[in-house]
Amino acid sequence: MKRRAKASAKRRSIVDPTLEKPLLHLHAATDIDSFWKAVRQVIEAALPNCFIGLTLQHSPILPRVLRSTRKIPAGMSAVPPIEAYFAAHPRRRLVLSSDVFPDERRLKKSLFYRSYMAPVHGRHAVGLFFWNAGRLLGVIVIMRSAKQGPTSRSETKRLRQLYMQFQTALGRLRSSERDHTIRVTFEQFMRRVPLPTVLVRWNLRSVYRNQSASDFCSVWQGGVEQTRLIKSEAPLPREVLDRCRTLKKRWEQLNPLAFPTAGFKDELVHHPRRRHLRATISLKQVSSAGVAQPHFLVEFENLRGADTQHQAGTLPHLVQLTRREQQLARLVCDGRSNQEIADESGLSLETVKKHLHSIFGKLEVPSRSRLMTLMR
Repeated sequence: MKRRAKASAKRRSIVDPTLEKPLLHLHAATDIDSFWKAVRQVIEAALPNCFIGLTLQHSPILPRVLRSTRKIPAGMSAVPPIEAYFAAHPRRRLVLSSDVFPDERRLKKSLFYRSYMAPVHGRHAVGLFFWNAGRLLGVIVIMRSAKQGPTSRSETKRLRQLYMQFQTALGRLRSSERDHTIRVTFEQFMRRVPLPTVLVRWNLRSVYRNQSASDFCSVWQGGVEQTRLIKSEAPLPREVLDRCRTLKKRWEQLNPLAFPTAGFKDELVHHPRRRHLRATISLKQVSSAGVAQPHFLVEFENLRGADTQHQAGTLPHLVQLTRREQQLARLVCDGRSNQEIADESGLSLETVKKHLHSIFGKLEVPSRSRLMTLMR
């Protein structure tokens, strides 16, 4: 009976009338905007009239998501004293400004105070830090004025309880974005068909491969003749998976508080014996939100261009185009600029642009380089 009473008291301590509706919105969030709106509602119900800031996606792949109730001219970025604090206290979830700056005079002289607290008239700050396998995923920052004072013991306890709610919602958001990543990447892949393309999850399991990629994997494993005689579903080449593991290790070894401005370069992997067979590996992530781990995009090429019947150039793409569009597409593949195409075909520059837009739409390619690859 006592255990039941304690459990019911614990539930009542977090779900009170002022928080119930905001928490429902929080757990219903399906994207960054709805998540940010719900975070604001929850915190404003628990600690009214505070500055609230949110940063997500602390990774080298995408710019971080930044949201705040009032604009901070300097934006939000890592500060050396905070990095030093986490070096001594790794993976702390709730951190007060007084934990990092016990001396108020030192706080007011710090870059953190001048850049982030002073512009919004903040004197006391609380940070909720969200981690996954040692990597910092996001931070919720709450600032209060000198008049409001620091958070009381009961308010700090409430924030610790709310932390689990935020963490659960963020985990669901990461999961839904992972699914969204797959759907969006599928759409991108469809534009690249019949290029041999594979999408590999962070756990190195294939999410998607087109038929051209399946055929290419068979050629990579056994050669053209064996592939013609024996039809089998070949796995992703070991050399490609090993390079994905290397990229994954490099990504995980980065400082979780750091934010490099440049992403990873594409990795090239050649077949150990048939050097004309090549794979290009890229780290890819959806460009809109970004709280999920990246995927590996693998694109195969046959540098000889004639070893298998699965190369892009062997398919009759031009039949989808009008005679005029076929003419302009060939000029694009010759490396001509829009103005050069206009001069040679006797069309206006605006008409050439309209024709090219139609060509890209019919062939489902996003750029001139992709058109050249498709018609190679």
